[in-house]
Amino acid sequence: MELIKGAPVSAKIKEEVGAMLEKINGPAPKLAIVRVGENPDDMSYERGAVKKMDAFGLRSQCYTFPADITDEAFKKEFTAINEDPDVSGILLLRPLPKQICEKDIEAMIDPKKDLDGISPVNIAKVFSGDSTGFAPCTAEAVIEVLKAYDISMEGKRAAIVGRSMVVGRPLSMLLLKENATVTICHTRTKDLPGTCKQAEILVAAAGKAKMLDASYVGENTTVIDVGINVDENGKLCGDVAAETLEEKSGKLTPVPGGVGAVTTAVLAKHLVQAALRK
Repeated sequence: MELIKGAPVSAKIKEEVGAMLEKINGPAPKLAIVRVGENPDDMSYERGAVKKMDAFGLRSQCYTFPADITDEAFKKEFTAINEDPDVSGILLLRPLPKQICEKDIEAMIDPKKDLDGISPVNIAKVFSGDSTGFAPCTAEAVIEVLKAYDISMEGKRAAIVGRSMVVGRPLSMLLLKENATVTICHTRTKDLPGTCKQAEILVAAAGKAKMLDASYVGENTTVIDVGINVDENGKLCGDVAAETLEEKSGKLTPVPGGVGAVTTAVLAKHLVQAALRK
């Protein structure tokens, strides 16, 4: 398997962002990162996002609230961030604690500032093929990787393992827009290995460590591993058992160092796009 890494893709997006920034008069666009509680995964993603914004010449500010904040109090705080004219884009780290109605927040967020595609307005735009809507950053990062490595999607059989609104479903729409033939697989899919093995592009987004091994992968398949998990040895790993694919031909994104590196670059790109549309 040939490894296709995220760093060159991120570097390419950085060049695009730099060109867009030249069109902005005034201060650099500002990202608001909203976090409730001390979830280690959220905190890790927050650190990565702040680092990426700094590297891309963009501003960011973290808004952190206690895990036990009430629904009413959080909505008041979120409204202030949402309406702040200095904030060009918002990243809301989810899931939120159960006392906060997440659906209400998704409906409240300004679609023009919703950089990670959680607003019903942006979701509808993604599903209708309207490119003015922001897609979830991870889903778009998969497309950026495929394009950066000149992997054609047109007419290809693509299978996605996972049907979440964060990756699986929106990604299926983005792949359809590129004229791929898409199959969404899930826990009820019959003969999951056989279905995956037919794919020329296989996206693992199930959220289960090393779920897909060589029996799921055909020859000359491009495997995009979106999963970020911790294995039995405490090491980061994806949804793909990469060590079983060494004898296969094709391409594979590593974990870490693959799609994750591109996701925050897409977030930066969305931030500048949001600022330019204001």
